[in-house]
Amino acid sequence: MKRKLFINILMIAIMLSLVACSSPASGQVAKSDRDRITQPNVDEAELAVLVDGNSAFAFDLYQALKGEEGNLFYSPYSISLALAMTYAGARGETAQQMADTLHFRLTQSSLHPAYNSLDIMLNSRGEGAKGKDGEGFQLNIVNAIWGQEDYEFLAEFLDTLAENYGAGIRLLDFIKDPEKSRVTINDWVSDNTEGRIEDLIPEGAITTLTRLVLTNAIYFNAAWQHPFQEDMTQDGPFHLLNRDTVSVPMMNQTEHFNYAEGNGYQAVELLYDGGELSMVILLPDADFFEAFEGSLDADLVNDIIDDLELTGVALTMPKFTFDSTFDLKQTLSEAGMPDAFSWGVADFSGIDGTHNLFITDVFHQAFVSVDEAGTEAAAATAVIVGFSAAPEESVRVTLDHPFIFLIRDIETGTVLFVGRIMNPGA
Repeated sequence: MKRKLFINILMIAIMLSLVACSSPASGQVAKSDRDRITQPNVDEAELAVLVDGNSAFAFDLYQALKGEEGNLFYSPYSISLALAMTYAGARGETAQQMADTLHFRLTQSSLHPAYNSLDIMLNSRGEGAKGKDGEGFQLNIVNAIWGQEDYEFLAEFLDTLAENYGAGIRLLDFIKDPEKSRVTINDWVSDNTEGRIEDLIPEGAITTLTRLVLTNAIYFNAAWQHPFQEDMTQDGPFHLLNRDTVSVPMMNQTEHFNYAEGNGYQAVELLYDGGELSMVILLPDADFFEAFEGSLDADLVNDIIDDLELTGVALTMPKFTFDSTFDLKQTLSEAGMPDAFSWGVADFSGIDGTHNLFITDVFHQAFVSVDEAGTEAAAATAVIVGFSAAPEESVRVTLDHPFIFLIRDIETGTVLFVGRIMNPGA
């Protein structure tokens, strides 16, 4: 698979929250009794269309985020997967805008099985390989749905997520205890990301209006196929774009790596143990970074990867650990899916049968650590979806003539003060 870079080095926890402002719907709760389809009927062409679309979105997003200051790290696969689950309930123009923005080029009936097939393939990686910590390789992908007790969701929507994302519904009471529900979900995320993602959902994000939270967690931990020797690591200069220089720990090794070079750049691919996953590093010339970055898209990355050939390389690269945080609501809206964020316009009727749901925010956080042994990383995405009924017609009260008022104790009914206003200006 050509777009391994982000999938390879990410541990992702994703949270999507559907919020309502009404009381729970009456009737039976829709719950799926479907098992995950473990052998989806997806051909190679459909899988290739899915991967190519995800890669196109990955670098569209890069172009949108590159203006952020400092280091940049995110998970396009995580964001695509999270929004694909939301997309399962999208209809009409909302669905079309999401498909265009996210490069979903398969029909709904084909897209979700394709994600299922890709997910199963990724979960099979690394058998017998080593992890960064000396233990076994890990690439674990899990999903879950957390729903409000007594609220009705469409069975078709729940079946789609159960069959294709392995996401069974777990009932919580957001109305009576939103904070306890938040902690429960955050604990699940932490447990499934080896503690790297803590407090994914911030205080106040789950309220009495929350009706549904969808979570996805991916944990990745892999050793290099060719580890760096720690005694070869020494402080060295790293030159910033503003021509300042900082001193950082630089790892060194000489080995045969897949390598390519072109007009203004070099590229090298570092395999992880087992040879199924890799990190592809793109190094523009010092004075060519902005031009190269501005031209970066899926086609360019495809071409570079196709040019990689096994070559002896004396590699020097820094150790690094950092995290990134983004609010993607405006980014995604401006990218082409504004309807999904617009109350009264968004159509997520495939989730609960109403036209009241809309995305109120999308948050993304990511963490990565690269050292001599390998790579460990984490990321989290929160897509908050709100519910708002049509506003009731207001009753107008205009105090423009004399009126009487009183002040009372509510519990006992004791009237403490009584007054009359004949001329408020007197």
